[in-house]
Amino acid sequence: MKKFTVLLLFVSSLLHAEATFIINKSNASAIPIAILPFINNTQVTNLAKVVSDDLMLSGQFKALDRDQLIERPKYANQIKYSTWRLLGADYLTIGSVKSSGPGRYELYVKLFSVVDQKQILALTLPVLAGDLRSGGHYVADKIYEKITGIKGIFSTKIAYVTATKLKEDIEYQLLVADADGKNAQALVTSKQPLLSPSWSPRGDKLAYVSFEKGNSAIYIQDLSTGGRELMSSFKGINSGPAFSPDGKKLAITLSKSGNAEVYLMDVYTKALQKISNSWAIDTEATWSPDGKSIVFTSDRGGRPNLYQVDLETMDSKRITYEGDYNAGANFSPDGQYICFVQGNKNNYRIILRHNESETEQQISNGPLDESPTFAPNNKMILYATKNIKGQGILILTSLDGSTKNQLVVSNGHIKDPAWSPVIK
Repeated sequence: MKKFTVLLLFVSSLLHAEATFIINKSNASAIPIAILPFINNTQVTNLAKVVSDDLMLSGQFKALDRDQLIERPKYANQIKYSTWRLLGADYLTIGSVKSSGPGRYELYVKLFSVVDQKQILALTLPVLAGDLRSGGHYVADKIYEKITGIKGIFSTKIAYVTATKLKEDIEYQLLVADADGKNAQALVTSKQPLLSPSWSPRGDKLAYVSFEKGNSAIYIQDLSTGGRELMSSFKGINSGPAFSPDGKKLAITLSKSGNAEVYLMDVYTKALQKISNSWAIDTEATWSPDGKSIVFTSDRGGRPNLYQVDLETMDSKRITYEGDYNAGANFSPDGQYICFVQGNKNNYRIILRHNESETEQQISNGPLDESPTFAPNNKMILYATKNIKGQGILILTSLDGSTKNQLVVSNGHIKDPAWSPVIK
């Protein structure tokens, strides 16, 4: 039986903007699946829609439209596989909701292969009334994993920053939401900029940059208690926090010595270790998943490029050479890729670097793309950009760039996304 551990997020103020994913048309290679309405789903949460939207967001599935669901079997022996073959479905789900007590439900879901004409998955999931949407995400995760062989990420979280104009002021909020953009809750609200959220490996804390006291400062926020701790507020730059894979250190950028350099800070003692030492600006450090190296941005070669430093030998090497600008790197959780921003003649796009072959591929078109972050299953990237109206939005894309879905807010701008690890 699956038990949900719900993070009790500290809500600092009411939300002023609701985030919504705009799901684009599925690509030709998407797997067609029929998600039937859940039987007895009289609750506000439409579980079939949660599951189908999740699968569609991945870009790997195409859910049949509601008007195509011309038959509604309740049991396996009522399925007419020939009908679903004609409708083009490769898979079919039958789900139901049953009350198991006051405020408690059980979800029953079965997944069938239309091609093989057999059941391939059965789930029974107890959930509380307030966790029905989380239950839908869990169901989508299991369907995704059963069909693709890859872990689903719909039960994870995303963090991002919004900027909303209120009368004469700009209000900034650091928010955490479900991976589909719903259930957003504000951790911090400020009239000064908030930047660069970074998840701890366990998904229970966020490091971020705040200008609420005038100068930049780095904080760590505990998502379960709402408490936060000031980590760094030296004179000058305090930026770019990134948790180490074991959660014991932060890689940060400080200019307290007069020049922007990369440091490692012990999370518990706040002791500092200087990693870079050059006349150039060194910033935006990110850890390799094994914790043995760091990639950071530096203009020591005349223009911003990515450099990788071995933390044992302290040897560094340049790893990008194309374009006028390479910055803002982020490792995939499996270490196979790095995504980053590449600029050429004022056109800034997201690039995917294959670390073993040292080759690159463009996955966005620009012109103002930034802040890429990997999904924890390595199969998608979320990044910030601006739409034709100049509004800051987020784009969820597949690694080949063939699928792009937009996350927009109803009022204001959204930026600086960070995808959580799998929260256990």
